Amino acid sequence: MGHFRGTAPHRVAVFVRDGALPIETGIVHRLFGQARDTTGRALYEVVTCALAPGPVRTDTDLGFTVPHGPAPLADADTVLVPAAEEDYVERPHDPLAPELADALAQVRPGTRVASICSAAFVLAALGWLDGCRVTTHWRSTGFFRAMYPHIDLDPDVLYTDNGRVLTAAGVASGIDLSLHMIRTDHGAAVANEVARGTVVPPHRDGGQAQYVRRPVPEPEGTATGAARAWAVAHLDERPTLARMAEVASMSVRTFTRRFREETGVSPGRWLTARRLDRARELLEGTRMPVDRIAHETGFGTGASLRQHMRAELGVSPGGYRRTFGA
Repeated sequence: MGHFRGTAPHRVAVFVRDGALPIETGIVHRLFGQARDTTGRALYEVVTCALAPGPVRTDTDLGFTVPHGPAPLADADTVLVPAAEEDYVERPHDPLAPELADALAQVRPGTRVASICSAAFVLAALGWLDGCRVTTHWRSTGFFRAMYPHIDLDPDVLYTDNGRVLTAAGVASGIDLSLHMIRTDHGAAVANEVARGTVVPPHRDGGQAQYVRRPVPEPEGTATGAARAWAVAHLDERPTLARMAEVASMSVRTFTRRFREETGVSPGRWLTARRLDRARELLEGTRMPVDRIAHETGFGTGASLRQHMRAELGVSPGGYRRTFGA
């Protein structure tokens, strides 16, 4: 968790390097910069820093003018390191450049740190990923395993969260990771509002596959969308795989295959995530008893809801409500 300083906004430092990917830097500013409480107060202050103030080259024909050197790293609550061109060479950061290591040494112990895409190599070179389950871009996994065989690398997920250390697999999963951190800090309602403002899905499970090996269907071929919409509207009826396949006018086998192609996860895992999303909304915004929420979301019993929330979120329904309830 990041450190919160009373009513002061949570300070996020984005550390960019030459060859930065503008989209990854922009993701952090756009998402964290939109987060507001119910009074409209900004919940985060996002600052960009580099090895030195001034121009920073990107991997495109535009550049950044960065206002800060590495000083903001010393008092940041969260430090995010987006990828740069140097992360994609065959053996990146072996060893870490001294000036880069010195800059990042200013990060205080206990600060929440996160990487996007192959910036995981930077965190690994600093020893920050030791003992963590991590991910990086799937094209870089072979190099990563060769360089850091002692680190638990999961190449098939969008992001990982080890509490203090988080990693995202690639450009778009930086969105998922940012929303996940906002949701962890301030609850589903704030994260969902940010997602709506950015016109992105409010939640993709970190365990979802990084990419679909089969070709992604064209929009007119997105055959499971209606069934997914129906399931979300009927969670209290505990929709089954067979019923969802029936709504989509497919056999169970065909539906399951197409569902994985279009979402990257199984129908069962997707349903559990949607039930948890709805349960969190009800815990935050209502006084509904836990057993009633379990029924409304299709978990059936309060015990089942508690089991799933502890397994997926590490917290009980009561604990979640005490933290995020209105």
